Amino acid sequence: MHELSIAYNLVEIVEEAARAAGAIRVTRVRLRLGDLAGVVEDALRFSFPVAAQGTPAEGAELAIEHVPVRVFCRQCNAERMLKPPFVYRCPECGASHLQLLQGRELQVESIEIEENHNETAYP
Repeated sequence: MHELSIAYNLVEIVEEAARAAGAIRVTRVRLRLGDLAGVVEDALRFSFPVAAQGTPAEGAELAIEHVPVRVFCRQCNAERMLKPPFVYRCPECGASHLQLLQGRELQVESIEIEENHNETAYP
């Protein structure tokens, strides 16, 4: 399950950002996940709390925004949305000369934190 390693990498990114912001705790992580990213959402949701144990992200909510697959069809000269099962052909003209515009994202959109106003921030 490569989602566990993704979760550990995600927590590393979040920890670094939290440290830089002087956070004592991360309350929410917003993630953009493309439909073609090759990540099983349920496995990532299961793995995130495991990876976050003992870090400022422990107990944080993982909010996932799904990014649909969008392509540019060179035959139609237009943008199109692809729907599962993601046949890589234009849904209008059937051409296979497509340019992928979005759908493979796996990115941290934002993190929400609790700031430390009185004590030393997370080391």
